[in-house]
Formats: sequence, C-alpha cells, structure tokens
Amino acid sequence: MVLDYKITEENQIQVLFLRGELIDKHQATDLITNVNELLEAGNHKFVIDLSELKYMNSSGLNVLIQLLTKTRTNGGDSVICNVSKKVNDLLIITKLNTLFKVAENKEAAMKLLS
Repeated sequence: MVLDYKITEENQIQVLFLRGELIDKHQATDLITNVNELLEAGNHKFVIDLSELKYMNSSGLNVLIQLLTKTRTNGGDSVICNVSKKVNDLLIITKLNTLFKVAENKEAAMKLLS
C-alpha cells in the first residue's frame, strides 16, 4: 500500500492524516510541498495523525523529521499522535522520542499546540 494523506484544519491547526506505508521519501513529495505551501501562508502548527499508518521505516522517519524541522524553523511546531506500537518502538530505538512531541490522540496533540 502506498502513502496517502489528507490535510484538514481545526482551530487554526493543520491536521495531517497519514495512511498506508511510508517507506520512501519520494512518496511524500506532494505532502512536503503542501506543508511548505501551508507554512508560506502562515500556518505553523501541525498535528501529524498516524492512526492509519500501517508501516514506516527509517526513510519514513526522515520525512517526519523533515516536517518537524520545517515547522520549527518557521516558528511553529508539530506533534505526532495515534502512534502504533511498531512506530513507537522505532522512535524509541532511534531516540527520536526525545525530539518529537508525542500525544496519545488528536485532542491531546491539539492541546499541546494551543
């Protein structure tokens, strides 16, 4: 299954819903372009919902790091939520759990950005 995504806005926070598998940075080219456009338009707060992400490897982690870096460089922040056990284990193994803000669900993530 390839990567699919949807972007919605709630209370001036952009919510990125990732679905499928994130295993190649080229899969996320459109996603990165859309995030860049949102940042240029003045949107700097992002929730990245991984509830429907089935699999992610190190290339997928690189995409998440890229999103986080872009938002923080532009004065904003990103919070990931609804992380599966496999993805959470990957974050712990790579020690990226200390870099990312991780919330249990979308509501908790939105509160971290308010």
